[in-house]
Amino acid sequence: MGIKGRIHSIETMGTLDGPGIRFVVFTQGCPLRCAYCHNPDTWDPSGGYLIEAGELFNRILRYRNYMEFSGGGVTLSGGEPTLQPDFCAELFKRCKDAGINTALDTSGYCEQKNLEKILPYTDLVLFDIKHLDTKSHIELTGRDNSKILENLHLIESKKVKTWVRYVLLPGINDAPEIINKLADFLSGFHFIERVEVLPYHRLGIHKWEKLGISYKLKKINPPSKEDLNCIKHIIAQRGLKVS
Repeated sequence: MGIKGRIHSIETMGTLDGPGIRFVVFTQGCPLRCAYCHNPDTWDPSGGYLIEAGELFNRILRYRNYMEFSGGGVTLSGGEPTLQPDFCAELFKRCKDAGINTALDTSGYCEQKNLEKILPYTDLVLFDIKHLDTKSHIELTGRDNSKILENLHLIESKKVKTWVRYVLLPGINDAPEIINKLADFLSGFHFIERVEVLPYHRLGIHKWEKLGISYKLKKINPPSKEDLNCIKHIIAQRGLKVS
């Protein structure tokens, strides 16, 4: 019997989770409770459904031509994939053996031993940073950020290419002093290829309401294009590629 993982859903033609056309696997379970999460239905680690890594890999192979043509591959997202390290490592190993590009989309909130199982088979890490300030991070996610920052250094030490993702939340993590601190921090890494500044949106509110969970950020509006460009400019001034 092969290693099984618990997943929430699959997107076969994804274009937002790494380069090219991606086969995106959304795993089930997450240790964070981000106030702006657009997939709160992935939080419960007992939700979703079980599937063997081998069975899932066989489904991935059906889309190989699309991935190869576009320079794409397979992305493990969530939820938080690192909660299921053996399953993720097994799936990625099969992909690597078949020459398929692999990307791990993670919050970084996990034990280092979990990450160390997956990284040898990972071509790219999509790494979410919510806030560098510990107190603000706890308010935003329910957890502190010490493990997250340690794990970013671990990924750097393994020389794995990384794209940092930063969701811009007006009034919460968009002040110039916060962005300058972030830019200074990230400029010290050699394997961060780009920083993706993503505008906050409210697209997941209906899921919160369906689950009967109170959504605290209802009064926050998405950032303007001008504000978004201003933030990107600050980060780009440190020599970082920004998108």
